[in-house]
Amino acid sequence: MPPSAPHRANVSRVLEQVSVTRYVTPLREGGSLPALVEADNLGTYVLKFRGAGQGPKALVAEIIGGELARRLGLRTPELVLACLDPRIAAAEPDPEIQDLLRASEGLNVGVDFLPGSAGFDPAGWAVDPEFASRVLWFDALIQNVDRTWRNPNLLVWHGDVWLIDHGSALYFQHNWPAARPLAPFDTKDHVLRGAATDVAGAHQALAPRITPALLDEVLALVPAGWFGDGRPADYAAHLLERAPRVLEVIR
Repeated sequence: MPPSAPHRANVSRVLEQVSVTRYVTPLREGGSLPALVEADNLGTYVLKFRGAGQGPKALVAEIIGGELARRLGLRTPELVLACLDPRIAAAEPDPEIQDLLRASEGLNVGVDFLPGSAGFDPAGWAVDPEFASRVLWFDALIQNVDRTWRNPNLLVWHGDVWLIDHGSALYFQHNWPAARPLAPFDTKDHVLRGAATDVAGAHQALAPRITPALLDEVLALVPAGWFGDGRPADYAAHLLERAPRVLEVIR
């Protein structure tokens, strides 16, 4: 499924940086408490906070997952680096939100808000087998365990399916000594498993595109201070070893 021309045009070597001008409302999903915000470029974003419980590494996974998906031709909302002024917290009555805003001063990740989008319902939406196979292959590559029947992390917008929420991917980064590039990937609960009938074809199409140059481009989008005890080269080496052998790790 090749990306459309506008989709390709959104690929950038630098993430746009914006300033948050207004905190609109919390989106109480899981423990990260993302929020809908407005920015000085007149955009509306779902803000993923650096000060949330998962810390900066969840944002590392968000950027790598989202921007790698985009470069592989999978639709995912535009990402920005969103600067948060802690003074915005003073206008929020909820102490939990105040604490989160203050802990997230500076750069965070903004995900372009898709107005009018609907959550993907696997029971009511027919999925193209090529698309499903490529998404499953991609999730196996980045070890994304959070695209299940219970939580698809897919949105339907203008008739297309968009991938969102990659913060739980790359879980190996939380314990580098135990990281295994060939760790198995269990697809039992993957929301698109039933429709993914040509994973071998997806592998043939996508694996050769995971190159050092591509990974260097994606990793350069992540603020250097967010990597913690990992290095960009560690992520690249892990994914470069895994990509040609994704078919072997899928269970």
